[in-house]
Amino acid sequence: MTTTNSPADLSAFWMPFTGNRDFKEAPRLLESASGVYYKDVKGRQILDGTAGLWCVPLGHGQPKIVKAIQDMVAKLDFAPTFQMGHPAAFELADRLKQYTNNRFSKVFFTNSGSESVDTALKMAIAYHRARGEGTRTRLIGRERGYHGVGFGGISVGGISGNRKTFGSLLTGVDHMPHTHNLAENAYTKGVPEWGGHLAEDLERIVALHDASNIAAVIVEPVAGSTGILVPPKGYLKRLREICTKHGILLIFDEVITGFGRLTTPFAFDYFDVEPDLVTSAKGLTNGMVPMGAVFVKQHIYDAFMDGPAGIELFHGYTYSGHPLACAAGLASLEIFENDGILDHAKDIAGYWEEAVHSLKGLPHVVDIRTIGLIAGIELASIEGKPGARAFDAFKQAFDNGILIRTTGDIIALSPPLVFQKAHIDELIGKLSSVLKTLN
Repeated sequence: MTTTNSPADLSAFWMPFTGNRDFKEAPRLLESASGVYYKDVKGRQILDGTAGLWCVPLGHGQPKIVKAIQDMVAKLDFAPTFQMGHPAAFELADRLKQYTNNRFSKVFFTNSGSESVDTALKMAIAYHRARGEGTRTRLIGRERGYHGVGFGGISVGGISGNRKTFGSLLTGVDHMPHTHNLAENAYTKGVPEWGGHLAEDLERIVALHDASNIAAVIVEPVAGSTGILVPPKGYLKRLREICTKHGILLIFDEVITGFGRLTTPFAFDYFDVEPDLVTSAKGLTNGMVPMGAVFVKQHIYDAFMDGPAGIELFHGYTYSGHPLACAAGLASLEIFENDGILDHAKDIAGYWEEAVHSLKGLPHVVDIRTIGLIAGIELASIEGKPGARAFDAFKQAFDNGILIRTTGDIIALSPPLVFQKAHIDELIGKLSSVLKTLN
């Protein structure tokens, strides 16, 4: 089958999170990828400033992962994990357990971040019921939080555009305030000093609903899709303290922060705060095969095992622990562990931070925030047209050979962890040129 970039050939695909009519008027089609570059159908190189969609930390076309997938598909194309298993799923779970430094003892496989979130929420409610506290069903999220697109995820999520179209969503959900404050924290490098007190709002919510009715609190350690919101100093630790005090499970959504994004294996390592469950996906397989995972503390698993014999948790997916995904995950972990990926990320993090903050003072830039190999560049909105300015920057950036991501009027950058300083210079140099010409 041959493909072209003519609009007639693009009509059947209803694209996700995309202005379909706008896209099909001037399609941006990627044809191949290698290292830290895409190539579009016109043969132009596009520097990947977003690691795909946060999911390619090791760069594109990693030969070890490609070969592992090829070898596995020739050996075992599919195996169910309902009432049976295959060796690679158990091996990957054990390797992931070790990658958490054995802080989490159990791994439940999913196929995406959205599925990981809904899995963790269901586990939290079922855990309390298994312990005889079945009134604990309420879930607490956060304004501007993003937890995927399942009904559970958008219910605890706090981005209005993701929620408004889909009715009443799950009942029994409340939200803490977000931590974004330009007046106090503009142009922060790393963790903001102001805002730790905002965690105390959880105590207000507990007083309102009573702890005996609350199952779990879920937060992104660093909020990504809302525009890179870094937690204030002491904020996550205080959430942990409050949850522990009231017997509430704490869930970290590490779909974007897991696997090195903050230069540590996970954000819970970076912030030295241990949740009860962790959701992950994206970098787990370097984006080559869809996969997610939920990391679970031993005491949660044990609560299910204390029940009657038989299926302990009526939950799972056809493709949980898919052989190809397991092969990709094992190869990815091998690269992380043997190729010094996190050491390299630490080495370039300071250079990244200074390069991004060099954009301060350019037209329309009102804030820059960085942590690890993440950056958010907030632009002033055009009156009456929120998001238009950043989306114009996105289009111009693509035309200039760089891939960025925008949410509202915030540019989000999350390059592959294998970026070199020359790539940083190219990305920030071209982005600077774009920002200087925006209307």
